[in-house]
Amino acid sequence: MKSADLHEQIREINLAYLMLAQQMVREDREAAMFRLGIAADVAELLDGLSTAQVVRMASQQMVLCRFRFDDSAMIGMLTGKGRDAATSSLHAAIIAAATPVEALA
Repeated sequence: MKSADLHEQIREINLAYLMLAQQMVREDREAAMFRLGIAADVAELLDGLSTAQVVRMASQQMVLCRFRFDDSAMIGMLTGKGRDAATSSLHAAIIAAATPVEALA
């Protein structure tokens, strides 16, 4: 894959993520904070971004979204590995609800 192609794909992912996150925050802030795993200050920043700021952020050469869970056991639960899918999803949601959200340092 060419570097230019990779950069364009990263930009598209970033733009889609930022637009979705901003829409979620504007529609239901508390639910968005839970689903995105973000703190109130990050939700406030997302809500206040202009279109130009969203486009500028999306154009960075790094992926702005990341896996919420870096624990292989949690990823296993989300994929239903070793359990039935309904139980795994419920268990993962309970653990996610108890996990503190990340804040900008």
